[in-house]
Parts: sequence; structure tokens; C-alpha cells
Amino acid sequence: MGRKYFGTDGIRGRVGDGVMMPDFVLKLGWSIGRVLCSDDRNLVLIGKDTRISGYMFESALEAGLSAAGVNSRLLGPMPTPAVAYLTRTLRAAAGIVISASHNPYYDNGVKFFSADGKKLPDSVELEIENQLDQPLEVVSSDQLGKVERINDAAGRYIEFCKSTIPTRIKLNGLKIVVDCAHGATYHIAPNVFTELGAEVISIASEPDGLNINSACGATNPKALRMAVIEHHADLGVAIDGDGDRLIMVDHEGATVDGDELLYVIAQARKAENILHGGVVGTLMSNLGLEHALQKHGIEFKRAAVGDRYVMEMMQEHSWLLGGESSGHIICLDRTTTGDAIVAALQVLQILVTTGKSLQEIKSGMNKYPQTLINVPVESKLDINNAPNIQQAVKDAESDLADSGRVLLRPSGTEPLIRVMVEGVDAPKVKQLAQQIAKQIEATVSASC
Repeated sequence: MGRKYFGTDGIRGRVGDGVMMPDFVLKLGWSIGRVLCSDDRNLVLIGKDTRISGYMFESALEAGLSAAGVNSRLLGPMPTPAVAYLTRTLRAAAGIVISASHNPYYDNGVKFFSADGKKLPDSVELEIENQLDQPLEVVSSDQLGKVERINDAAGRYIEFCKSTIPTRIKLNGLKIVVDCAHGATYHIAPNVFTELGAEVISIASEPDGLNINSACGATNPKALRMAVIEHHADLGVAIDGDGDRLIMVDHEGATVDGDELLYVIAQARKAENILHGGVVGTLMSNLGLEHALQKHGIEFKRAAVGDRYVMEMMQEHSWLLGGESSGHIICLDRTTTGDAIVAALQVLQILVTTGKSLQEIKSGMNKYPQTLINVPVESKLDINNAPNIQQAVKDAESDLADSGRVLLRPSGTEPLIRVMVEGVDAPKVKQLAQQIAKQIEATVSASC
């Protein structure tokens, strides 16, 4: 059964359009209260990133929850993984995050955590959608929910982050540039690294409601690269607007993406015999990651794109480490969801214990050249039942042999077919991707 409102990570859209309207979000709060709360669990936490629209949606959710007879606690600007953590520790029925993650300020969204700090399963999201279609009924006045603000939420989360590495680990002597994307970690990430002893240069940490993710953060680390070189820093840390994606930069300004960070953490844990299983990536994870892990005897599996699918496969195999190229790094032995600060600390711990630089510890993985082409399609194209396209893919795979791979994937949000080819030979990879893209375009033209 398809979902009407929920996407792969909650509900998201442009503010003032479609679902991202105050009346819908009020009804959403009411529905959450009706589905997830009970007499013995009657508390919901609400956190948000730094978008200007967060104030409006925070009030709407608060009103909806109150109408359902549910108490709420406001956390203010707070990273998504912080809401997951606080939901568990405060024994709340659910946690709500008002955020559109890495999107621009004019988008916003609402995503949810269950009482155990994990993303909601599809079945619960369907229950919420069914409740949204019911008429809103307000409880009697003496049963309305109450609202309070938790003023020490940031401090609690800072202490949690620090607790995810041993107390003997200190970052003294490290100079780190931290890019907070003008987002939810602006008052948290710099303090975490500073309190652990690092010299911190903070950039993109002055949110104004409109500048979140603007030319900064994990999706655009150019400013971070420049700052690392300018300040002669040891490394840089880039976080996205809601704090669940991590990209790092080495001392020479080279970007270290999610695949490379997964490799760094996995091989170190394997060496210490604390990996406990394999590693989960996605269909988009670089083939170089898979081959590098194989050299260390580490099993690797690919999930569908999206951190919730990575999590599902990790739980299916009882593995503790997984992530995406985009920087979602999930360490289930530390927390319950992707957490940029926690993931960065795992990498920094390895630097401290080995005495090596970030550039040195990632050198065991060689990323394969990758070409990605987005081919517009006016209507939904079934690529599996298009013989010419499938033949083009087979020809490319034969040409690459064991030194590369081909992936065709319809976009879940746009009328596009994504063509991805990777291999050891960059010119060949580009040529093969272009050939497949042209075949898709020809097939689309022939069907018009």
C-alpha cells in the first residue's frame, strides 16, 4: 500500500505549498498524538533546524498535539540525531524534527522518531496517514496537552556526543575547522570539539533563518576546503543543516566523503576486533569501498538509496556500521541513527590513537572514477522492459568486466533516469555512461 504524504524520510516540501502549510502540520501533530501516544507515554519532543519557517510549524505541531491531549517539550534548534537521543533518554512517546535536511531554507519538512529513537516503520506511517483523513476532534479542555521548553537540551546532547569516545581520548594539538551549514549544530558541534581539547575555527555558524545550507555544509564543502588551507588546519568537518550528514576535508583540502569515512572507521574497528559483522552501503556506494573492505576481509552489502534502507539491512544482519556516500554514517554501537558529530568523533579517535593524518588513514581506499548522468523522461519509463536499453547496459558491463559496474535508477522525486557508470578507466566510464544515456533518450523519443 503506497504512502500518500510520507517520503523516504518523513514529509517534506516547499513552505506554503502542498503539505507544508500550517493547517496540515497542525493536523499532523494531532494525528501523531493519536497514533503514537498512550496514557503511560503522553509526551512528544519537538526539535527544529534554523529555517525561519520552523517557528510557524513548531507552533502548529504544538497546537495539534495539545488538541489530541498530548504534552510536548520544545527543544529549540537541535540536530536530528539529538532529538533521537533525547526522545530515548526522556522516555518520550515520540520525537519530531522540523527540518528539510540539506535542502534550501524555502523548503521544510517533518520527520519522526519512535520511543526508542529510531525512524518510524512504514506500517506506523500508514496509520498516521489514515488518521490524517479523519475529522479532527479536540479533547475536553481539562484534558488538553501542556507545553514546556527544555532549556538544557543542547548541553545534554553535547555530553552524549563526548561520551561516544573513551574518556582517555583528547583532541589536544588538533586544529579543526568546523562548518555548521548555518544549521542546527551551530551551537553544539564547535563546543563538542573544543571541550575535547581541539583548537576550533568555526564557519557557517551564524544562522539567520535564510542562510541554512547556502554555499556551505556537507553538500558544498568549498568554503571549508579554503578555510582549512587558510588556517593551516589538520582537517575540516562539514555538517549538513540538520546534523546527520558528515563530510570531512584533509589538511590539503581534499574532500573525504561518506564512503571513505566508512572505510576509515570499518578498517580500524576490524583491526581492534570490534567491528562485529560487515558494513552496509547503498547502490551508489563507490566500488572502491567494496574492494578496499574486501582486502581487510570485511563483508559488504548494498541497500537501496536512503539511510532508512541502510538501517533496515544493518538490523537484518545484526551489523553495527553502515552509511551512504553523502555522509550519513550510522554507528549502531554508539547511537540509533545517522549522526555527523558522533561519526566525526569516531574518525578523530582513530587519528589520535594512530598518530596519523586523515589523508594517511583514508589512503587504503582508492575511489573509482564515476560518471552520473540524469536523463529527463516525460513519462514513467520501464527500463526493465526496454530491450535496447538493457542491451546497452549488458554491453557496458561486458566492456567493464570486473573492473567496474553500471547502475540505472529511476529518480523517486523527479522525472529522470539516473545513469551511473564507474570503473578504473575514467574516459571509458564517461563514454559508456554517455552511450547508455543516448540509448535512453532514443527510446524515449521513439515512444513519443
